[in-house]
Amino acid sequence: MIRPLLWDISKERMKQISQSFPGRYVQLRNICDFIKPFVEESGFSENETYEILMAVDEACSNIIEHAYGAEGIGDIDCSCSFEPPILTVLLRDNGKSFSPRDIPKPNIKASLKNRKNHGLGFFIMQKIMDEVQYSPNMGNGNQLILRKTLEK
Repeated sequence: MIRPLLWDISKERMKQISQSFPGRYVQLRNICDFIKPFVEESGFSENETYEILMAVDEACSNIIEHAYGAEGIGDIDCSCSFEPPILTVLLRDNGKSFSPRDIPKPNIKASLKNRKNHGLGFFIMQKIMDEVQYSPNMGNGNQLILRKTLEK
């Protein structure tokens, strides 16, 4: 179900959108298509929008692969809000939790043939976004918050 955009009438600024998506890889495009207009209308450049969508795609892929362990196990709840100048993307799932401290730092200086095929997603999110905040499942599901400040 798509919820309507909420507008701050005094500033005529979008405030929040949210939607739930099935935890399937085919839905990654739908999630990005859902938030892209919101990010663009919040004032982010084409390049910044692309980077934000890449971080969201990585986060949702990790939810499917690691939190749920497979496709079709659970949903991904996606909310975006813009409180100028900060864009916040909130992703929730009901899968397994993890500790970001347990993720080994990738060796980005290693040659391509010596690099692992996985393990860059969280690193990429941290490089792209201004803030990445993860809260493990405490009865309400896992929560990942991605924030980006609009620079003018």
